Amino acid sequence: MTTPSRHSPYSASSPGADPAAAPPPGCPAHQSSGFGRDGMRRLYGPEADQDLAGVYEKLRAEHGPVAPALIHNDVRVWAVLGHSENLHMVRTPSQYTRDSRVWSAVRDGTAGPDHPLAPVFSWQPMASFVEGAEHQRLRGAVTGAMAGLDHRGIRRHINRYSNKLLNDICETGEADLVSQFAEHLPMMVMLHVLGMPEDYSERMVQAARDMIKGTETAIASNAYVMEALTRHVVRRRAQPEEDFTSALIAQPAQLTDDEVAAHLRLVLIAAYEATANLIANVLRMVLTDPRFRAQLSGGQMTVPEAVEQSLWDEPPFSAMVGYFAKQDTQLGGQQIKAGDGLLLGIQPGNVDPVVRPDLSANMQGNRSHLAFSGGPHECPGQDIGRAIADTGVDALLMRLPDVELRVDERELSWRSSILSRHLVALPVQFGKRPPQDVTARPMSHVPTPRKHWEVTSPAPRPEVPAQAPQPVAPAAPAAEPAAAPVRRKGTWRRFLEWWRGY
Repeated sequence: MTTPSRHSPYSASSPGADPAAAPPPGCPAHQSSGFGRDGMRRLYGPEADQDLAGVYEKLRAEHGPVAPALIHNDVRVWAVLGHSENLHMVRTPSQYTRDSRVWSAVRDGTAGPDHPLAPVFSWQPMASFVEGAEHQRLRGAVTGAMAGLDHRGIRRHINRYSNKLLNDICETGEADLVSQFAEHLPMMVMLHVLGMPEDYSERMVQAARDMIKGTETAIASNAYVMEALTRHVVRRRAQPEEDFTSALIAQPAQLTDDEVAAHLRLVLIAAYEATANLIANVLRMVLTDPRFRAQLSGGQMTVPEAVEQSLWDEPPFSAMVGYFAKQDTQLGGQQIKAGDGLLLGIQPGNVDPVVRPDLSANMQGNRSHLAFSGGPHECPGQDIGRAIADTGVDALLMRLPDVELRVDERELSWRSSILSRHLVALPVQFGKRPPQDVTARPMSHVPTPRKHWEVTSPAPRPEVPAQAPQPVAPAAPAAEPAAAPVRRKGTWRRFLEWWRGY
C-alpha cells in the first residue's frame, strides 16, 4: 500500500496520477474513461458499473482508508473505505453532518437540483438531514410511531404476502426469484405498514428502484413516489387509521404534512431497496454455496444468522451520499476541508482488511457491519427489514425445499450504482405444487387421533411391596377403549409459529 495522500480532492492536483495523462474535460475519451478531471477515479461509468468493489480496492491500495474520487458529473468527494474511519465519521456530529447545504458542491451549483443523485442528497425536512434538537424532534417522532407497530402482526402479514407470491409461481415449477419475489415482497409489506396497500403496483416497485440509481429518470421517479405519499398523508390527516402514517401524524412533535411525507419516503425507500437486495442476496448464497445451504438444512445456521452473514458480505446499500465536513479536520491520514463531501463506504468498510483479514471467515453473531450505518443517523427501521428478509426467506424454503438454480452460477449478473448493487435475475426450478390458503395458520389441521396403537415394548412397571392375598372381585364389564390423546406440538414447532406471528 502506498503512502496515503495528503491532498484534498478539491485541490487542483491529484495524487497517484499524472494530470497531463488524463483526457481533457468534455472529450468522448474523458466521459468513457474510469478517470475524470485531475486523473481521479470515477465511482460511476462503465468501469464502476462493471466492478465498483474493484474500484474501491484500487483506491484503497493507492490512497489508504480515505481516498479522493468522483461521483456523477465529476463532483469531487472523499470515499471513506476504512471500517473505523466510517464509524468515526458517522459517530462524530461535531465534525461531520448530513446537512448537504454546507457542501461546497451544493453552494457553487456543481451538485444542483438537476444532479442525478439529487433525490438522495438534497436537503429535506426530515431526520436524516438535521441534527441537534431538530433531529431529536423528528427522529423521536419516527421511533415513537415505530414503537407502536404490532411486530407480531407484521410478521403474520409478511408470511401471508410471501405465500401469496409463492402461490403465483408454485404451479409452474420455475420462476425468477428477483422479479417475482424479492422485488415485490418488501413493497407489499411496507405499503401495508404505511397504510396504503392500494398503492401497490409494478409502477411503484420500479419507481422506488429507479429513484436512487442516478439515472436520467430518477427525478421523475422520485416525483411519482412523493405524489402518492403526499396524497396518502392528506387522507390520513382527515381520517386516521391504525397504521404507521396515522401514528406519525399523531406524535407530540406535530409534524407538518411535508415532514410526514418526507419521512414516509425515507422509511419506504430505505426499507424497500435494502430488503429487496437482502432477500435476493441471501437466496443466491443458499442456491450457490452448498456449505451454506447444508448449514441451514442441518440446523448449524438459522435464517436470521444467514441474513447477518449476507449483511457483511453483500450489504444491500454499498454506499451512501453523503456526509459533509463542518470544519477542517483529518480522517484516515487525509486533510479534510470544511465543506468537503464524504461518501459513507459501507461495502468497502465491511471488507476492510483491518477488521476482516480473512473474508472467508464466518461472521455469525457479529453485528458490527456497516449495513445500517451507525451513530445518530443509524437506520431506525432495520428490525422491520430483518423481519421481512427472515420471514420471507424462511417461507420460501419451507414451501419450496427442493428449489435449485436453473442456470449456471456464472450466468448471473448484477446491476450496480454508487448506492447499491442488486442481482438482475435469479432463475430457479422446483417441483410443481398446488397453491395454499394464505389465511390458514400453519399446522392448523390436527390429524385425527389413531384408535389402534402398537406398542413395541411395555412401559416399566413400578415395584410395589408384597401384600397379603385379597379376595378376588367379580370381573367388571370390559370398558370401551379410551381415545388416544392428541399429541401436543413440540417446542420447535411452537417457536416457529410464534416467530411467524401466530
